[in-house]
Amino acid sequence: MGLSETVNDYFDIQEHGSSIRTEILAGVTTFLTMSYIVIVNPSVLTDQPGIPGADGIAISGMAPGEVQSMLAVVTIIAAATATFIMAIYANRPFAQAPGLGLNAFFAFTVVGALGVPWQTALAAVVVEGVIFIILTAVGAREYIIRVFPEPVKFAVGTGIGLFLTIIGLQAMGIVVDDSATLITLGSVASDPVAFLSVLGLFVTFALYARGIPGSIIIGIVLTTVSGWAITTFGPFTPDAGLVAGSTAVSYDITPLAGAFISGLGNVEAFSFALIVFTFFFVDFFDTAGTLVGVGQAGDFLDETGNFPDIDRPLMADAVGTTVGGMLGTSTVTTYIESASGVEEGGSTGLTALTIAVLFVGSLLLVPLAAAIPLYASHIALVVIGIIMLQNVIDIEWNDITHTIPAGMTILVMPFTYSIAYGIAAGIVSYPIVKLAAGEVSDVRVGHWALALAFVVYFFVRTSGVLTGQL
Repeated sequence: MGLSETVNDYFDIQEHGSSIRTEILAGVTTFLTMSYIVIVNPSVLTDQPGIPGADGIAISGMAPGEVQSMLAVVTIIAAATATFIMAIYANRPFAQAPGLGLNAFFAFTVVGALGVPWQTALAAVVVEGVIFIILTAVGAREYIIRVFPEPVKFAVGTGIGLFLTIIGLQAMGIVVDDSATLITLGSVASDPVAFLSVLGLFVTFALYARGIPGSIIIGIVLTTVSGWAITTFGPFTPDAGLVAGSTAVSYDITPLAGAFISGLGNVEAFSFALIVFTFFFVDFFDTAGTLVGVGQAGDFLDETGNFPDIDRPLMADAVGTTVGGMLGTSTVTTYIESASGVEEGGSTGLTALTIAVLFVGSLLLVPLAAAIPLYASHIALVVIGIIMLQNVIDIEWNDITHTIPAGMTILVMPFTYSIAYGIAAGIVSYPIVKLAAGEVSDVRVGHWALALAFVVYFFVRTSGVLTGQL
């Protein structure tokens, strides 16, 4: 039996009405649409003194560029591992990598606002991944879905979109601090970083709207090259901030790999549990929602609208998250960009295997992660953040008992710079408005338990009873 026959038989390619060529081309398409994460994830996770609250991962004695290059390596390994499992175990054409939103929660909320050591934040990622593995193995998916209020589940994606957008706009100098109004428009005309960011952003929007594969990474690279050219041949000096401050590169990930072990010591149980819960909540529903959405586009759903054997891709996600946390990156999730490959005809795990191989090959491009300035990489956050706003259409806005918790979830996230606080606001408000509307039969015991847990946590935290590091 030849190689092509073996591949056909293993992935059931002919049974899916596809071909090896179609599957490989689909994998290349998906990789190009999501390859920006190799640059953006390290940029979000590292300590960024110029961005409020972005404390992130910092290693003593190492330049930011070195840390970013290490995180790029870890991002690639985590993405390749999870996507490989998706290919071999689940036989589905879905790509996985550290998720936007969850990495921002890691750096801005957990490490930044809560002051948690980044090693402990990684420990929370690992614990979340292990819990995800166990719950998936025992088939507890349906119970988990019933525990969380529907309007909150549908609102999380939009809230994260707004959160990512404001982070990106701040890094680009388009949105700045203001003592009177908290935030305002930056000096776009006079600030070269803001001006170039605006140009790069709209070029990226145009490429994305044209449906060009890799539009985001193209926009980031074009903006970076423009900044370098203006600095080198134009009137600006490196002090203008148009080029990366440090381009030192390191492939040695030993300072990150296994760092979660030290983070498991000296944790405050309730706060640690809240962080784990938030990682799990967003990861689980983001992955489940993506699988169903892309599955619908690829005609993978059964006659009842369910995704057959969904536990297999969920397990790939869970294992990827655990491995990623152990290596030193935030939660891994399934990418909606997988739809681009599905639209090209990808329908089996060979598509995912192609993506995993391309991720491994991208190790050669790790130096690029250190050479990309912050304002250029964060173009991706704005583009993806805006695309995520379309999730709002799934919310039943004509039902006030859905409008209030969904609205609270969406608005509290960007206004408090915290995904966790937005989820908490939605969960607490849901049973209250249902009770007030006389629809208490819609509220489960789990809804009340979650709401009470969040109320107790925030009372303890804001009253000053909870002290010390996590």
